[in-house]
Parts: sequence; structure tokens; C-alpha cells
Amino acid sequence: MTTDRGAMTRDQFREAVFARDDHRCVVCQAPAQDAHHIMERRLWPDGGHILENGASLCAKHHLAAERTDLSCEALRDAAGIGPIVLPPHLYPDQPYDKWGNPVLPNGTRLRGELFFDESVQKALAGVLSLFTNRVKYPRTYHLPWSPGATSDDRKMVNDYSLTDCEVIVTLKMDGENTTMYRDSMHARSLIFEPHPSRDRVRAAWGHIAHDIPEDWRVCGENLYAKHSVGYSDLEGYFLVFSVWNEKNVCLAWRDTVEWAALLGLPTVPVIYQGQYDREKVERAFEPHKASHEGYVIRWANAFTYSMFPVAVGKWVRPNHVQTHGGWMRQRLEANGLRGAK
Repeated sequence: MTTDRGAMTRDQFREAVFARDDHRCVVCQAPAQDAHHIMERRLWPDGGHILENGASLCAKHHLAAERTDLSCEALRDAAGIGPIVLPPHLYPDQPYDKWGNPVLPNGTRLRGELFFDESVQKALAGVLSLFTNRVKYPRTYHLPWSPGATSDDRKMVNDYSLTDCEVIVTLKMDGENTTMYRDSMHARSLIFEPHPSRDRVRAAWGHIAHDIPEDWRVCGENLYAKHSVGYSDLEGYFLVFSVWNEKNVCLAWRDTVEWAALLGLPTVPVIYQGQYDREKVERAFEPHKASHEGYVIRWANAFTYSMFPVAVGKWVRPNHVQTHGGWMRQRLEANGLRGAK
């Protein structure tokens, strides 16, 4: 599970964790020297000083935990912690290491938001060989006034991060979130099982893969198959919404458009560009309300992966019907391309 509740102060956290663990290392029962944050405090909006995120450790096992030789799961088990509490933007069904890097069933790890931080690189020096260049597309928070958020969705607390910013507002397209690299491609889940709706986008990727720089990724919406919303006037079946470089930085929108053009790919439709103004954004979307599920706001400038929760937000119309994975099991209905007969 995740939590949005307020955290303790650093001193309160230390005292509470030590008291729960009887001032003993939960691994070896030696005298505790550190109230260890099971998941790095920088991953939390409030610092992560939460009892369920703490474990009392001796110096030896604290170092092992920082290096991720001791997993988060092992520490929670040793401390008798349950249920799992995670930073709110992380996925409850995904295991992570201490630094927020997703861990796959085979032990391979994906690069998380803190991966390129110098201190994190130092801590992970002994396990860097376990990492792949794959990156799971982050969860997009709903804007504070989005009426389509469900109990499982996350909302921005406010829109302060957009104030005084130049923003890009694009139509939210109802397709399959897809990521392209030079050597591979995948959907949001990283498992890209064969499906007729994916044949077109895979073929398109095959023509441009060699032009994608090493460790860069091109993210967009695969729109070949109708999900909940059908389209008849698409500029293409794969619409780009972001491009990320080898340092996990999302390129500025102008650079995203330039790279999409170089790759011969269209971008998602832009309905507003300029200084953030909620009223102007809502007016820009008004003509599209009947035909689209919502819109997405992003900073026009570049931003790091860790800034995604405050740099990108979405508005989804109320009572939007979501098919989730059901569209893959139903009869395929292709969307239409602009000018097609």
C-alpha cells in the first residue's frame, strides 16, 4: 500500500523505530546504531519518516542495506512490518530496492528516479551489473480538479508546480503507453507479448530503431486498436508524447518535436502552449470534450525523471469508461487514419 499521511520528525522517527525494535538490529540483534529508512527518504514528499519505513540496524547491516545487499522485503520481514508502505507515486504491486529502482522477478533492476544521483551510484557500485537500461513509464498524477480520478489514482495536491511556467497541453489519447529504445520496445508493463494491435507499431519501430541514440527512449501512445475511445482522424498510429535522454531527462517540448520529426513520427495533438493559466487551458479543451477523454499538461522545459509527479498532470472527464487490459481480449477494431478511405 501507499500512504499520504504526515511523517514524524527525524528524531521522533529514530526514537519510534528503536523502541519498536527494542534498540536491537533486526537482522543480528546487536545494539542498533541507525534507524534505517527502508526506502530512501528522498523518494517521499514528506521525508519518509514513517514507522513502517524504518528498521533498526547495526553499522554492518546498515551498510549492507544501503548497498541493497539486504532487500527491502528482507528488512520488513525481519522487523515484522506489514502491510508495505511505499512513497505515493510508486506502484504497490512492484518490488523496489532501497533507492526506488524497480526489481524484476529475475533479479534484474530498472533505473529509478534517483539512479543517476552520485551518492546512489556510489551505494550501488557493487550491483550495477544487475541494471538494464529499461525504464518504466512513471505514473501520471491527476490534476487537482480532474473529476475522473478513482480511488486507486493519485492527485496533485495543488497546481503550484505549474504556476509561472510555460506549459504544453496535449489531448489525452486512449491507447497503449509504449516505449521505444534502439534495441527493444515495450508497453508500460515491460512485457510486450504478441498482439495484432502491436504489429504496426513494432514495424514502425523497426524502421527507426537505429536512429534512436543509445540509452535514449521515445515514449508515445500506440493507437492502432480502439480501447474505450475510437478515433477516425489520427495523424499516425504511434503519437510521441516524450523523449528521454541517457541521463533519464525528459527533453524540452521543442526538442521532443524536433526528434519526433527526425524519426518521422507525429506527436500527440497540442491544444495550448504558453504561460500556465487554468482558465485558458479549460477553454482550449472545450471543443474536444465530446471526442476525447481528457488532456495532459507538462512543463515546456526539460525535467528529470524525479520531477515527473509535479511536471506532468492529467485531467480526465467524469465517468470515463476504462477498458484496462480488456481491449486485448475483445475483437480488434482499428482506429482510422487521417485521409484514409
